[in-house]
Amino acid sequence: MMYQACKPRILIVDDNMEILDFLEDDLNDEFDIVRASHGLAALEISGRSLLDLIICDVMMPDIDGFEVCKTIKSTAKNGHIPIILLTANNSMSAKIEGLQIGADVYIEKPFSRDHLRAQIHSLLLNRNRIKEFFISSPFVHVNTANISKSDEAFLEKVYGVIEKNLADSNLDVEKLADLMNLSRPTLYRKIKSISDISPNELINMARLKKATELLLLHDYKIFEVSYLVGCSSHTHFGRIFQKYYNMSPSEYMQYVNNNNVARTNK
Repeated sequence: MMYQACKPRILIVDDNMEILDFLEDDLNDEFDIVRASHGLAALEISGRSLLDLIICDVMMPDIDGFEVCKTIKSTAKNGHIPIILLTANNSMSAKIEGLQIGADVYIEKPFSRDHLRAQIHSLLLNRNRIKEFFISSPFVHVNTANISKSDEAFLEKVYGVIEKNLADSNLDVEKLADLMNLSRPTLYRKIKSISDISPNELINMARLKKATELLLLHDYKIFEVSYLVGCSSHTHFGRIFQKYYNMSPSEYMQYVNNNNVARTNK
């Protein structure tokens, strides 16, 4: 699976127009480039645009790159976005400060184009591997995925809210966004950026994860489980179960029982 069907979007931030022109000319063959000439513009753009990566100069007049990085990394909405800091300050203390506030990569000026591209590709590839892992193992606990602490904390919070309201058949994306104190577009964008699945799919996966636990560990009928996990009807429960497991709940139970018997007879 490709990282995205369209070009990854990169925000480049620098108060030097020549560097902005250079970076855009060098990268626009592979990436959709968005520009900002100062820190305030970068924060404004990050608040309204879906970004895949940010390249930011450190030394800027209004808000420096450290502050831009710190602000973006501290938000639930954009904390997942990889950030590359560019600076002429090659002191060890500056590098440490950049990494401590959440920068993913710290590159000294003047820099090699090939080195910058390699770092961009590495960061985007890592994000893609995280998405692939989450898609292929949707029921694995989030702590087992190699994701950032901010992403992990966000997903843990989402899971917690979903689990607490799982029996509510009215739990949908709109209600989940309200419970998370986020707008619906922000919630959708954040979850999609981490896992490449929609919030609605995440709710369904949480329901099915709980449903399989109830079916296997407790003496519930299938129709009882469907209501316990907030499905509006037995039919709806069977439909989403079939979608994710490629079998009906009763077929799943039979499959698990047959495997248990086979292991016992070995």
